[in-house]
Amino acid sequence: MTSKPVKVRIGFLGAGRMATALAAGFVQSRITTADRISASDVSAEALQKLCAETAARAAASNVDLVDNADVVFLAVKPQHVGDVLREIRDVLTGSHLLVSIAAGVSLASLAAEIGGDKRIIRVMPNTPCLVGAGASAFAAGPHATAADVTLVQTLLSTVGLVFPLDESLLDAVTGLSGSGPAYVFQIIEALSDGGVRAGLPRQVATQLAAQTLLGAAKMVLESGEHPAALKDAVASPGGTTIAGLHALERGGLRAALIDAVHAATLRSAELGRSS
Repeated sequence: MTSKPVKVRIGFLGAGRMATALAAGFVQSRITTADRISASDVSAEALQKLCAETAARAAASNVDLVDNADVVFLAVKPQHVGDVLREIRDVLTGSHLLVSIAAGVSLASLAAEIGGDKRIIRVMPNTPCLVGAGASAFAAGPHATAADVTLVQTLLSTVGLVFPLDESLLDAVTGLSGSGPAYVFQIIEALSDGGVRAGLPRQVATQLAAQTLLGAAKMVLESGEHPAALKDAVASPGGTTIAGLHALERGGLRAALIDAVHAATLRSAELGRSS
């Protein structure tokens, strides 16, 4: 994480879970301060929750938010992107950087709404940004500057890993790391259920399951070894682990997870086309 704060004012158009995770992550990492963050949302409840969790300012309107921001995060659902951009396009100037986290909405679609000369970066983050363990990727539009790219990379790196990619790969990022936390939560729940079935108290089983996934992920990231090699190191001949792995193969876990990423990737592309 960088320790040097950025001086820009950040606004969130939309105050949902992802916007809250990013805003809270930015504040907690000290890359910026709460007084430099504002948000707007049609839902008073969502806006109040974001402001309560981050101490950010509630903007009076979307236009007010843009007027008081240098970097504008577009954090609304894909089907609402057009309406929101048409509302703000007259106040969105060349001095603004628009950062879209709307799943599936292409750079070309964004530019068509606000003008092809605007500075735009499209990002796919995920909710673990809230705890500094996010996994994000981004693609820059043709008018985004090198400084814009550095700024977005700096912001996102304070809340986890971030990768610059070609825009054509962002739907796959959505299917993998964007939707992935939900897959992992379901795996943790299932492992906990297995522990309870074997006699463990629920709270202990859930903690053991979550810590096991956390530790295993940390080993993959820090060891540099292939996951298959790490798996083989745990699975001794004729032991408990290989018996469990056999059960997972029989149940189709590997194929189910591949299918989940594929299905979410296709859905991201569909949402982009429909928006």
